[in-house]
Amino acid sequence: MPRTPQQLADDVQAIWRAGVEAVKSDALVRENVRIEGDTLLLADAEFSLGEIDRIVVVGGGKAGTGMVQGLIEALGPEVIAAKRMTGIVSVPEDCVRQLPPIEVSAGRPAGVNAPTEAGVELTARMLDLVGGITPRDLCICLISGGGSALLPAPVQGITLAQKQEVTRLLSGAGANIEQLNTVRKQLSRFKGNGLATACRSGNLVSLIISDVLGDPLDVIASGPTVPNQTTAADALKVLLDFQADCQPGLAPLVEFVRRQAADKRPPVEPSCLVQNFIIGNNAVAVDAAGIEAERRGYSHAMLSAKGMEGAAEEIGAHLARMAIKMRSEPGPDCLITGGEPVVHLVEESQRGKGGRNQQLVLSGLTTLMENSDANPLTGIALLSGGTDGEDGPTDAAGAWLDEASFTRMQEEGLEPLNYLRRNDAYHFFEPLGRLLQTGPTHTNVCDVRVVVVDRIQPQPGQ
Repeated sequence: MPRTPQQLADDVQAIWRAGVEAVKSDALVRENVRIEGDTLLLADAEFSLGEIDRIVVVGGGKAGTGMVQGLIEALGPEVIAAKRMTGIVSVPEDCVRQLPPIEVSAGRPAGVNAPTEAGVELTARMLDLVGGITPRDLCICLISGGGSALLPAPVQGITLAQKQEVTRLLSGAGANIEQLNTVRKQLSRFKGNGLATACRSGNLVSLIISDVLGDPLDVIASGPTVPNQTTAADALKVLLDFQADCQPGLAPLVEFVRRQAADKRPPVEPSCLVQNFIIGNNAVAVDAAGIEAERRGYSHAMLSAKGMEGAAEEIGAHLARMAIKMRSEPGPDCLITGGEPVVHLVEESQRGKGGRNQQLVLSGLTTLMENSDANPLTGIALLSGGTDGEDGPTDAAGAWLDEASFTRMQEEGLEPLNYLRRNDAYHFFEPLGRLLQTGPTHTNVCDVRVVVVDRIQPQPGQ
């Protein structure tokens, strides 16, 4: 059955949104926290409520607000009161809500994925809180994507400004999240098992929504409750590979890591029993998007990346080539992929505004244009969006394109390659009305991309 351009446009957005809906943080927590009689179940961990004096909640991330909401609803007012539940969770400013008895506070401004002094203050208070509880208390840590920037706790002798500078340097040079976190953990009192070693409760349970492909526990939010699998020597290598030692302002930071690499003492072990559980990830979102695609009559193919991807431009070009193939050959007519590519930024003086998903879709358009003299989006709709509702330092989750977009582009006189080269995809999609603007979704499981096509019907005699 042929699909109209409007149907393709509606479908590509609905399929993506179904993926995001499946990883809403409040629902994921409610599915993994329940009370059965006198037993508290946290994922696969069981506790007798009679053996718990207090419940203390800490953590942070873009999904933090929803996770707190889900936890409060799952525990109920009687348990919350009886166990004198309290806690602090750090979230982006546009996610702040009043959710007593948990304090949900802003650890950074909206759309600025960098540590701030407000985040430092919140994290220090969390460390004080968990350091003052007892073995009969239960500590619940709520962790989600974005936690690294929201939970800064610089080690003594290193300033937040230095941490911010090294993060900007590494990110701008194309460092991936594993490399960033390898460095962050050596500079933090909270990350790299720091929260676990500071905690004095008998049990510490982390409920984790993964924003890292393959779900490595030590990488998500830099692993505050997970033994550090990387060393100071690994961090030093990252710093030297990206020439951080050539930046005068970072000399004290590099020397600190160099001294740590030379220190052969074993790491401090936690005194509490620590259990970590993944309750949501990219594969869950991709699977749910696939179910929606099937419901809408598509034969779909799905792939959730298990590790770091390459450049956003390359991923966009690949999706464009797959769209052309699907449009003209038998087989799937919907492709859903999940992952997290990187963007190599041009010099700041030339740089525009955008994010990796917008850059990816724009690259896909340029590839489609290379392969067609007519409207290259005929019978194709393509979308890429961050499940957190953020794409770079913008108010968009990503972008999408359909057949009508190309006509509008020509009317506006926009040249996509120029915007692509300047990392200025936002200003390309804005006049087309093709920015994907959702606001905060209160979850974060990397990106989901959707391609849908209307199969070209063979002409009589072909």
